Amino acid sequence: MIIKMLHEKGLKSEHAYCAGFLSIGLSVASWFGSMKLDPLGVARADRCGIFIGEWAPTFFAIGLALANYEHNHERATKPPIRA
Repeated sequence: MIIKMLHEKGLKSEHAYCAGFLSIGLSVASWFGSMKLDPLGVARADRCGIFIGEWAPTFFAIGLALANYEHNHERATKPPIRA
């Protein structure tokens, strides 16, 4: 149901995959930025980086579900090939 709704709203699997890769990059950037700016040091930087890094698997899972839905939806809407 949720995947169908996301697909109907215009979200494609490529969008979810891009969000996954962006969250990986944002995780690394957050870790480096937090290391330099935060006086609490490495422990706080690690928590920030890990928190954002945990988003990536969710985005990739949504991307896979959307790709599966797109594939099945495309097959269901194509007329059968007649010989």
